Amino acid sequence: MIPDDNIQLIEASPLRYLLSVPAAPAPEAGWPLLCFLHGYDEAAPLDIRDALTRHGPLWPGRSSLAREEFIVIAPQLPSAGDVWHRFADDVLNLVIQVRSQHGGDPHSCYLSGFSFGGNGVFDLGIAQTDHWAALWAVDPTRVPRQDPQRPVWLSVGEAARYRQQGFVRALGLKPVKDNELGDRLYLDQGESHVGSARRAYADERIYRWLLAQRLSNPS
Repeated sequence: MIPDDNIQLIEASPLRYLLSVPAAPAPEAGWPLLCFLHGYDEAAPLDIRDALTRHGPLWPGRSSLAREEFIVIAPQLPSAGDVWHRFADDVLNLVIQVRSQHGGDPHSCYLSGFSFGGNGVFDLGIAQTDHWAALWAVDPTRVPRQDPQRPVWLSVGEAARYRQQGFVRALGLKPVKDNELGDRLYLDQGESHVGSARRAYADERIYRWLLAQRLSNPS
């Protein structure tokens, strides 16, 4: 496992972010890139390293694939709220910049988020369909207003469970079955809100599912 002291803090405006780049040489096509959107309790003024390693692909208990196979970007909101949509352009600009600087693959950029960050996954995914190869929302708190037209994996926890059928209908989701993975999936393992995040980001098969999704004509 890559030691956590290799996570870089990038002081940028308007969004500071943590960055992890795999230690190995980049593959010929470039590194896949995973952008993580945090939830309500991880916004500034909370210390960014504490906040963005609580959950998600930089959490110490995550699958090792997260940092071995992906460039990981984790921006921090300047204040708490269900407001990732206000920073959609800023997030995308960070992704494009990091992808260019660190050998990222434009065909393999993925967006994930937990809780309010899961809401942001759908908000940004709907607005930026030409940039994300797949969307992974972990226990979001509201059903998206429209179909994002991208592959989706929904990890269900305490918040999304109350609206589960709404997510299923809105997104055409099918339950995860062993050896039968499609491009619109949901998985409910009976976890609490925080438990769903820890279970999801430790699950190697979700990262492998992401890697199987590629964008045909990225912008």
